[in-house]
Amino acid sequence: MTMHPARFKPSVTVAAIIERDGRYLLVEEHTPEGLRWNNPAGHLEAGEGPIEACVREVLEETAHRFTPTALLGVYLARVQPPASGQDITYVRLAFTGTLGEAVPQRTLDEGIVRTLWLTLDEVRASRHRHRSPLVLRCIEDHAAGRRLPLQAIYTDGSVLDAAPAARG
Repeated sequence: MTMHPARFKPSVTVAAIIERDGRYLLVEEHTPEGLRWNNPAGHLEAGEGPIEACVREVLEETAHRFTPTALLGVYLARVQPPASGQDITYVRLAFTGTLGEAVPQRTLDEGIVRTLWLTLDEVRASRHRHRSPLVLRCIEDHAAGRRLPLQAIYTDGSVLDAAPAARG
């Protein structure tokens, strides 16, 4: 009998890299390691494509609508936070786009303390507060002008059709 190693299952996330007037939007959130800064980001959920997930996450974490205009890239990072003892590899699809107006009466997602706008230099100087090494990397790629067409992302309809069964 042949033994097969456990299948590698990275955690898929999406993130929005939003710049306005030379400042980048971050969220401050509670984590097992304390308060940390992150791009508006979160996990891809069953029944949604990456673009839709990013729009949802920005709304949940900033109370603003978001319109993606480009893919910045696909990023991988391995995180081993001491407080949780976990070993997680993240696959992040990062998007840039336009931040819309705030949605009236919308509150920030549980765990999100506030939003903040920082210059690139302020983001660089605050690495010790970042939730992930990808926070700065994605912003650096944005500042360097990296943009890929949204058409590079394809979500087959079978993913969207799976939503009711997956969410129960």
